[in-house]
Amino acid sequence: MSRAFAAQLRRYGPEGADHPAPTLRQARAYCRRLALTHYENFLVATLAVPAHLRPHFHSIYAFCRWADDLADEIPDPQQSLALLDWWEQQLLACYRGHPVHPVMVALQDTIRTMAIPPDPFERLITAFRQDQCVRRYETFAELSAYCRCSANPVGELVLYVGRCHTPAHLAYADQVCTGLQLANFCQDVAEDRRRGRLYLPAAELRQFGVSEEALACPSAGQAVRALLEFQVARAEQLLREGAPLTHLVPRWLAVDVELFVRGGLAILDTIRQLDFDVLARRPTVSRWRQARLFLAAKFGSSRSEWPVP
Repeated sequence: MSRAFAAQLRRYGPEGADHPAPTLRQARAYCRRLALTHYENFLVATLAVPAHLRPHFHSIYAFCRWADDLADEIPDPQQSLALLDWWEQQLLACYRGHPVHPVMVALQDTIRTMAIPPDPFERLITAFRQDQCVRRYETFAELSAYCRCSANPVGELVLYVGRCHTPAHLAYADQVCTGLQLANFCQDVAEDRRRGRLYLPAAELRQFGVSEEALACPSAGQAVRALLEFQVARAEQLLREGAPLTHLVPRWLAVDVELFVRGGLAILDTIRQLDFDVLARRPTVSRWRQARLFLAAKFGSSRSEWPVP
């Protein structure tokens, strides 16, 4: 566990639960600090967001950040599950009207203002619990079901904040979120394996003649590269199928959707440039390219590529 999170857990976790609830202003400041110090791309992703909506993005991010840390920073899976149960109780307190944790105090305002039901948050917690118990997926259908809890709720929450949550918009958002998560799985094969996790379907490993041992090699053999080429193509298809959402949401939100789509495609393009060898080197998108993607999204210079629904 990192020292920073250990300190947060001591102060705001179950053992420090007797501290008084912060004011909304204090809670928002806490969430903002958490968001802007943990995720370097978060600042870029919120540049197009109207100022009065940014606190809501901060509170949602802070909720996800805490849940993610409770899942990944705790070395004992059983302790992690217990803490995730505690986090769910904090969420219930948020909906029942008496939150104490600073994240939940800020989140309660977001939930009330944007009329967000508990389901997206609960599905995220379900996914983090699943990470403690399930470390392999047999089929792509099983992996997709995981993405419906681990990735898609984030897109749903963004639609609520954008006041454009409709079934049609949600269908596109789900494709973008699942596609982006699949791109991240391709990017992090080596790192996930070091954590004891594998987000490539076992049936597809067998289809391409890839053993788990082959994923522990210092570089990818031909079979692994063929497997990754298949995974990359599927992720790209989902991202492109969800991209027409940029034509349906408010202008400021279209910039963020475009960034998510283009960022995912850039990861996949980098994997192709490495000839699908994600074992020798983790594919990353340079800051210069990230800046170019933001400018293209901001000024709409690339949105014409996506078909209008």
